[in-house]
Amino acid sequence: MGGQEKKIDLLFCASEVVPFIKTGGLADVAGTFPLALSKYGINVKIVLPYYRDLCLEGFEVEKIGTNIYSTTIGENTEVYFIEHPRYFDRHGLYQHNGVDFADNLERFVYYCLETLRLIKRLNFKPDIIHCNDWHTALIPVYLKAFYSDDCFYKNIKTVFTIHNLGYQGVFPAEQFSVTGLKKEFFSVSGLEFYGRINLLKGGILFADKITTVSPTYAKEIQTVEFGCGLEGVLRGRKKDIFGILNGINYEQWDPVHNQAIAQNYSIKNLQDKYVNKTKLQCMQNLPQKPQIPVLGIVTRLASQKGLDIFAESIPQICLLDLQVVLLGTGDQYYDQIFQDLSLRYDNFAVNLKFASQLAYHIYAGSDMFVMPSRYEPCGLGQMISLKFGTIPIVRKTGGLADTVFDYKASAGRGNGFVFKGYTPRALVLVIKRALKVYKDKQAWPKLVMRAMLADFSWDAPAKQYLRLYTHLTGKSCVC
Repeated sequence: MGGQEKKIDLLFCASEVVPFIKTGGLADVAGTFPLALSKYGINVKIVLPYYRDLCLEGFEVEKIGTNIYSTTIGENTEVYFIEHPRYFDRHGLYQHNGVDFADNLERFVYYCLETLRLIKRLNFKPDIIHCNDWHTALIPVYLKAFYSDDCFYKNIKTVFTIHNLGYQGVFPAEQFSVTGLKKEFFSVSGLEFYGRINLLKGGILFADKITTVSPTYAKEIQTVEFGCGLEGVLRGRKKDIFGILNGINYEQWDPVHNQAIAQNYSIKNLQDKYVNKTKLQCMQNLPQKPQIPVLGIVTRLASQKGLDIFAESIPQICLLDLQVVLLGTGDQYYDQIFQDLSLRYDNFAVNLKFASQLAYHIYAGSDMFVMPSRYEPCGLGQMISLKFGTIPIVRKTGGLADTVFDYKASAGRGNGFVFKGYTPRALVLVIKRALKVYKDKQAWPKLVMRAMLADFSWDAPAKQYLRLYTHLTGKSCVC
C-alpha cells in the first residue's frame, strides 16, 4: 500500500460461510473471496448467524457481547456470529426435511438489523457493506429507511450480489409488519411482488450497486426467460449491474497438493491422473479398465441443474462405451429416478448423498465432467474439473458460457465441449463428440493440459471488485 492510499473497510454479509457452515456455493464464495480481498489491502470483516450446526473446531471463538461471538480466518480476517437461540439454535439453515422454516422472515430480519447494530457497537464504520442473496437484502433497505439521518451510517455504500435469482425470499403480505418498515415500502416501487413480500427485490432496488456471479448471467437475468419475474426491475437498474465471475480456491482444488485424492499429479506427470481413475472405478464397483472413459457429475439434485434431460439421456448414454459416476443430493424425485436407472445399467454408479471426499475422487478420477444446466449463474464444478484435467461438457448458459469454450480441433482451441439446445438429444450428441476426441491419443492429452492451465482463481475477480469498490468510495487500492 502506498503512503497516500486509504484502506477500504468492507463488511461482508452472508448467511453461510465456509469453513463454518455450508449448503451451497454461496458459502464457498463467502469463505474465500474476502480472503482474496484482504491480500489487496482491503480491511474485511464477515458477519453470519450463529447456527447450532456451525463447525468451530480448531478455531478460537470468543464471546464479545451478549449475542456476539468472534474468531478469525485466513491471516487475520475477523468473523462475527450473531446469536439468537430461538432463531438459529436449530438444525438446518433455512428448512427442515425440505420444508422452509415458517419464521424465516423473522430470522433474517433479525440478522440484518443486528448486523447494522453490531458495526456501531464495534465502532467499525465500513465504507461498503457487501450483501449476498435474499437473506441479507434488507440491509440496504434498512440503511435508507431507518439510518439515513444517523451520522454513523451516513455515506455507507452497499453492493448486493445475486448468486441465484431463483431464490428470492418471498413471504406472505400478512407478514410485512415483521420487517418493521412503513407501509409505503410495500408497493410496486418497494418490496411488493405480485401481492407478496420479495426481499431480493428490496436488495435490487435499494443497493448502490448490484453484481451477479458471471457476465453472461448478468445479461440473462434481464430477460423474461431467466428473470424469474424480476427482469423489469433489473432492467430498470441495468446501469448499476455488473457481472463478475466467481473464482475458486486453488489451495483446496489443486491435484498437485490435494491430500484427499489417491495420487497427486500435474501437467508434468499426467499419467498419475489415471491412478485416480482406477481408484474411482474400484470405489464405485466399476470394471477397472483405464481405456474406458469415465463421466463424472457432482451436483445438487434440482431441475436447474439439467437433471431432467440428463436422466432422459441415460438410456442412450449408457449404451456407449463409457462409465458414469453421479454424486448428489436434493430433490427426492430425482433420487428415485437415478436409483431406478442405476439398477438398469451396470455402468451407471449413483451416490445419493453428500460426500466431499468422494467428490474429490470424482474430479480427479473422471475423464469428463458433465454439467447440462438449464441455467447456471456461475458454476464452480466446471472450474474445478478444469484444474483437475477432467474435461467439462456443459450447456452454454450463465457462468458455464464464460468459462468453458468449445473444442475446435482445426484451430487447436477450446477447453471443453459445449452444447446449446436444452434437449436430451443435444446432450447425447455432445457426449459422442467428446468421446471421439477422447480416442485421439494425440489430441486428448493436449486438451487436458490446456484445461489445467486455465486460471479461475480469485485474483481477477478480486481486482474487478476492487475497481468497483474504488469507484463507490473514492478510495484507492492496490489493483
